[in-house]
Amino acid sequence: MGEHSDRLDVQVSVGDQVVCMRVAGEVDIATVAAFRSALWSAPARPVLQLELSELRLLSAAGVRALLAAHLRVRARGGELVLVDPSPVVARVLRATGLHRVMSILEPARVVEAARRPVAATAHLQLAA
Repeated sequence: MGEHSDRLDVQVSVGDQVVCMRVAGEVDIATVAAFRSALWSAPARPVLQLELSELRLLSAAGVRALLAAHLRVRARGGELVLVDPSPVVARVLRATGLHRVMSILEPARVVEAARRPVAATAHLQLAA
């Protein structure tokens, strides 16, 4: 399951408690519809995890899509977790203040979180 174009690749894997979405390429005005579609079509689970290490660009349109997905997931009692954002994406998250709103896991914390029960994952602190 996923979305793919020349500039954006989204791969989705679904578990019992977590949907993992690997996002690579660029999220901008030309690709945000595919990104949004992938976010909205993700099955409902307690945690939606976006792996962003291969995301090279996150535009304002992408930020809006992320925020909308965050609000949508929270409204149903779940959590959107950003995993290992690339340096460019991490700067965008800090500049927009989203690093204060969404959970962000760095690689070392991902391993730590994977060892915890899912209920504990929903209460992780933000990584700056």
